[in-house]
This record gives sequence, C-alpha cells and structure tokens, in this order.
Amino acid sequence: MKKITIAIDGYSSSGKSTMARELARRIGYVYIDSGAMYRAVTLYALEHGMASPDTGLNAAELVKALPLIHISFKPAGADGVQHTMLDGRDVEGPIRDMEVSRMVSPVAAIPEVREHLVRLQQQFGKERGIVMDGRDIGTTVFPDAELKVFVEASPEERARRRMLEMEQKGEKVDFDEVLANIRERDRIDTTRAVSPLRKADDAHVLDNDGLTREQQMDRLLELYHEAIDTDH
Repeated sequence: MKKITIAIDGYSSSGKSTMARELARRIGYVYIDSGAMYRAVTLYALEHGMASPDTGLNAAELVKALPLIHISFKPAGADGVQHTMLDGRDVEGPIRDMEVSRMVSPVAAIPEVREHLVRLQQQFGKERGIVMDGRDIGTTVFPDAELKVFVEASPEERARRRMLEMEQKGEKVDFDEVLANIRERDRIDTTRAVSPLRKADDAHVLDNDGLTREQQMDRLLELYHEAIDTDH
C-alpha cells in the first residue's frame, strides 16, 4: 500500500493534535507535532530571558540562538504520548503550560523562527508515511501533501477543551482568561506576515463542534482511504 503525507491544520485547541496522533497510530504512520516545536522554542526563550509575558519578546536575541536550539521527538512510551525533547531534555509537560501558551504565537510570528522550523519539519517528512499537524502544514510545509484537513471549532468550545485539559493536570485556570488567550492566538496566527493560518484551497474542512472523538476519527479515516485510493 502506498504511503502518503497527511497535513492537518487548524486553530489553537481545535483538537487537531489529538486527531493527528490517533490517526497516525491507527494507520501505522509517524506523527510529528509541529506546534510542539514552536512551543519548545518558546520555552527556550522564556528560560533564557528572551521572552516574558510582562516584558515581551527579544526577537533579535532569539533569532541569534536558533542554531543552538535542538528539537527532537522521543517515541511514545507506556503513556502513549510522543514526547518533545529540547536539547536532550524531555519538555513535554512544560511546553503545555499557560506561560508558554501566552507567548507561543508571538514567537511563531517571527519570520526567522518559522523558516528555521519549516526546514526542520521538511527534513522530518522527506519519507512519506507521516501525519503532521500545525498552522501552515498544508500551505507552506507540505503544499503537495496528498491529504490536507483543516480543523475548525468555535472559540468557546476550544476554550472549554483547553481548560479541561489544564484542570486534569491540576492547574487552576479561569475560563475567561483561556478564552481571551485563544482569541488572541487566533488573531496573531491569522494575521502574521509569514505563513498565516489559512485553509489550503484543496483542504477538507472538519468542523468538530459537537462531534465525538470517534466520529472525528471515522471522518479522518474515510478521507485517508479516499486519498490512498486516488492516483496522484
């Protein structure tokens, strides 16, 4: 059976990473979380005094540091989660914190950061048989992907999901704060100068408001089988 490249894009907290990870597991593909890569760079910036919710972002210093930042992925273990590694350290937990969430969109809007990570993502995807999710996978990273999916959900639904996820980790969060963060990230993601978030012309829209995870997966598998049955 031929292998293809699957690009899943969408808004923050739309569930695209969960869907992409599960799809990859079911069809035996490699999963690459591009959003985790931007979060890892953001964590690096926060830890090295280049970014702060209070003082903002020192883009020039971060750009200089890019060659020193090494990102990789550790295969899923007993927890079933593929862990993100930053300079050899497992940062899967810290990159999901609210502090990183507040700063990741401004970091991702830096053209040099996007160019650096797009090159790395394209290296990961040289061999087909991958599922990658993010904001610009179907438009910039893999414009020739055989299957492109754009995931949508209302800001309120996404805020509820994000809040539940954080509460399950024991974090105390305020719904209005989470909703405001999601709306701000949407604004930055869709208006940045380089590779803004948008639906590729040939992408399938998956609006998952009100859909169960299994219903979402059924639709993704349907699209996958249509794609591999099509001559490209």
